[in-house]
Amino acid sequence: MLSNRIKALFNPAQYHGWGRNKRYFEGWYYKVVSKAEDRAFAFIPGIAMNENGEKQAFIQVLDGKKLTAEYHKFEAKEFHPEPGKFEIEISGSRFSIDKIQLNLPGIQGELNFLNLVGWPGKWYSPGIMGPYSFVPFMECYHGILSMDHSIEGQLIINNEKVDFTGGKGYMEKDWGKSFPSAYIWLQTNHFSQSGASLKASVAKIPWLGSSFTGFIAGLLVKGELFQFTTYNSTRLLKCFTDKNKVELVMENRKYRLEIYALRFSATQLASPISGFMDGRISESMTDMVEVRLIDKLTGETIFQDTGKNAGLEVAGNVSEIQL
Repeated sequence: MLSNRIKALFNPAQYHGWGRNKRYFEGWYYKVVSKAEDRAFAFIPGIAMNENGEKQAFIQVLDGKKLTAEYHKFEAKEFHPEPGKFEIEISGSRFSIDKIQLNLPGIQGELNFLNLVGWPGKWYSPGIMGPYSFVPFMECYHGILSMDHSIEGQLIINNEKVDFTGGKGYMEKDWGKSFPSAYIWLQTNHFSQSGASLKASVAKIPWLGSSFTGFIAGLLVKGELFQFTTYNSTRLLKCFTDKNKVELVMENRKYRLEIYALRFSATQLASPISGFMDGRISESMTDMVEVRLIDKLTGETIFQDTGKNAGLEVAGNVSEIQL
């Protein structure tokens, strides 16, 4: 068990819950959007354990266009992770870095993922969490599996064949005890410029009896990932949200990132509280996000575009993280 946990520490995609029996959750987030952008889904497999040691596996299905969500619950014994690599099976449905095979009520089929673009890591900074990956008491850990990739395959959804070939996908994951008590999360890889992708989040992070505002953003442009994080000397200059919009501004020594998102209708998803999926959050998959990246030295705008089909969550008492 210990060796499996050590291997996973340096490979964020892998299952991290070896030896865990209570107050723990782990979930993977697969976003898939068809080529015509008329169908958008998020598939979220995972495992949850409450403070009493009760366990359940689950697969959530979010239909971003119809604004519906389904929570398929399974016995924990039906959750089967592979040691040493990212591959899990839940009651006949299989999930890995380059493929999902779904066998759910109303949804069956297989999707393959190609040309994945991951978040670069090093031994001292194995993923998007950077050095915080090694802190043992974090409330929630986060990983980016792919900022952008293409899709091949079809799903049968309520007896309708839906072809996702030529569509776009995005993958990430979370694990730990609970989601932050206040956070903003957004993601889009549907820009007019091919291969561009944005992920950004701001959250209240518990820390040694106190808390701080942590943030992570990555903008992928022409194969280059511009990183804005709490641990790389980035400053969060603005964080604001109301019922209509989200505004974020981050700045490091070289670049300034400006994000303006319009909020549309959202759907309720289950979220972890002390391990179990007893919380509720609202997520949209149809928002619009305006993004601008500026070179501070020259004043040049390196990237300016509007992302569609954006995933957006605003949860908790966000006044605690607003600037």
